[in-house]
Amino acid sequence: MALKFKVRRCQPELVGPAIPTPHELKLLSDIDDQDGLRFHIPLTFIYRKEASMDGKDPVEVIRKALSQTLVFYYPLAGRLREGPGRKLMVECNGEGVIFIEADADITFHHFPHSLQPPFPSFHELLYDVPGSQEILDTPILLVQVTRLKCGGFILGVRLNHTMMDGAGVAQFMNAWTEMARGATKPSIQPVWCRELLLARDPPRITCNHREYDQLHETSTTHQMLHRSFFFGPTQIAALRRLLPNHLHQCTTFDLITACLWICRTKALPIEPHEDVRMMCIVNARARFNPPLPVGYYGNAFAYPAAVTTAGKLCGNPFGYAVELISKVKGEVTEEYMHSVADLMVTKGRCLFTTARSFIISDLRHFKLREIDFGWGKAVYGGVAKGGAGPFPGATYIIPHKNVKGEEGFVLPICLPANAMEMFEEDFHKMVGHQNDFGRYENGNTKPYI
Repeated sequence: MALKFKVRRCQPELVGPAIPTPHELKLLSDIDDQDGLRFHIPLTFIYRKEASMDGKDPVEVIRKALSQTLVFYYPLAGRLREGPGRKLMVECNGEGVIFIEADADITFHHFPHSLQPPFPSFHELLYDVPGSQEILDTPILLVQVTRLKCGGFILGVRLNHTMMDGAGVAQFMNAWTEMARGATKPSIQPVWCRELLLARDPPRITCNHREYDQLHETSTTHQMLHRSFFFGPTQIAALRRLLPNHLHQCTTFDLITACLWICRTKALPIEPHEDVRMMCIVNARARFNPPLPVGYYGNAFAYPAAVTTAGKLCGNPFGYAVELISKVKGEVTEEYMHSVADLMVTKGRCLFTTARSFIISDLRHFKLREIDFGWGKAVYGGVAKGGAGPFPGATYIIPHKNVKGEEGFVLPICLPANAMEMFEEDFHKMVGHQNDFGRYENGNTKPYI
């Protein structure tokens, strides 16, 4: 039975920088303002009661620290504007971000034992203020702090993806927690420098970008289900056993991605001759020479696409998908990033390919569970659900501890209801029936390849 609870919210308020900040217009990069990033990312951080913080109100601590952090990250307190050619820029005007104070009539222990997306009644924990979902002329950041009756609390954050990527989010969140714990300035100073990823003049597309192929897609309306899937040591070992010897040293990312790509493709109504795409988010900061400056918090990633047909993906041994994914990650170079920026200007900031596509983003290295405002590490820290804005075919690798206490990763998946059952069945076959869901204990135990 779904957990239901009541949340009492105060009126949303605007929180601005603690002191006056520069009023100026700043251009976003041509990586930042592509169509595929024009959405808001919902994040959630769940904290238990901490005895050493008795007498301190998380709402007040977090609100004050936010105001102090916005002095350094003052563009986030501004508003996005759009110029000629759909070029985005931020008017740094200090108007502020949305902040909501709230209280819930439940304790931490009312929640499911394994806290993972989708969260029950999440709309109560991150209120969608009317009009705030727009990309232009609205607050860039929305924050809700919900106190629990036990002394714990839940922090919901929703931010405009055009302003920052996963690395940028982690950097901003860590600065915020440093201020909450008494610092007077962030340990890593934010760097704007978006001109480093502006298109060249004249623009020149020098690389092959299969992730932006414009394909016709038949739009259908389905009831969508959100569920999460856990990969622990047992699941990873089961997948590794499906590989030939020369691939045994492949990364955990490659294993997880290949598994989900195959299961998702089999679950959807895709013809064997049709192309399918697996797009891997690749952080390009270190692929520049010299690397992008420490403190750069803009979008600095690409999502190169591994492309094959559905028939080949599902008909070949597991290692086929693993090799495709391993190879495509290496395509991202400094030149590749400049080529993407040039493509955005040349093709009107086009959207990535949505037809028969899947996107995966690895959040493991950003340590979002370690975001500590003084109440210790988060029980859960990461995205609130699968998907990327209106596109359901995106997932994220999030560090997570399951109900058995095993450390691993949880991935939120969004699929039509009729496809989710097929996805689960194939997923359990691939990982050897050892997953948390445990619905197929009596099924066929033959390795799935």
